[in-house]
Amino acid sequence: MIARFLLSLSLALGLAACQQEPARDWPDPRPALWHVSSDNGAEGWLFGTVHALPEGADWETPLLEAELARAGLLLVEIAGLNDTTGASEAFEDLAHSPRLPPLLSRVNEARRAEVATLLAASGQSEDAFADVETWAAALMLSGSGRVGDPALGVDRALLRRGPRAEGLEDHRSQLAIFDTLPAGEQADLLVAVARETAADDGEQALEDWLRGDIAALERRADAGMMGDAELRDALMDGRNRAWSGRIAAAIDGGRKPFVAVGAAHMLGPQGLPALLAARGFRVERIQ
Repeated sequence: MIARFLLSLSLALGLAACQQEPARDWPDPRPALWHVSSDNGAEGWLFGTVHALPEGADWETPLLEAELARAGLLLVEIAGLNDTTGASEAFEDLAHSPRLPPLLSRVNEARRAEVATLLAASGQSEDAFADVETWAAALMLSGSGRVGDPALGVDRALLRRGPRAEGLEDHRSQLAIFDTLPAGEQADLLVAVARETAADDGEQALEDWLRGDIAALERRADAGMMGDAELRDALMDGRNRAWSGRIAAAIDGGRKPFVAVGAAHMLGPQGLPALLAARGFRVERIQ
């Protein structure tokens, strides 16, 4: 879940490699889409995305296209997703610290073998991260098991074709969330990336997303990084709470926002559909 649905920064930075998958048949697309409305007729939409896709994995549907055409604003995580210079500058400013301990020693001894396996899979040595903070190492290594190509990601496609776009965050503010994690949570993040890479179930996760199987995605999230309460609050729930206020204001202001952010942000009682419903909006899944 983490590499497929959360770490958009690694894509913007160009840090992550991706697996070149052989051509295969993917399920007919029905990725989850919600319509949000208020009593005065104001409306918006919620659409959970993936940031990288294999060639041939079609995700567009006539209903999605029709609803997107009605929107007045595209709200994404980072509107400047293709600004690799800005992303790289922010990353370099935050990611490095002198005199850090070796990467493996920053992780609980019982989990070091998992991170060592991740390093081997990435083709990099521990020395490459001598001055790299643990959260940044997790971002840099998160793509070694990714299925798909960032150039085919849903976010980029919507930015090319959707209405005028605004970002809910920018590169620096998103990276700062990772940078301010306590050392222990940064280590947990690195281990979570290692475990999800080792699980090697990216194709099944993408199938679940294409089918709109929210229950399956929630089970994956709870079994993975999102099962860590501190990480979940810092990287998902806290951001969702902040975003929901801005989304609500855009809906109430008649801007008709089409909100397209990582699919993990739509899951569970702290997901965007639930938070907007708690604010008094009607939230209806339409696909």
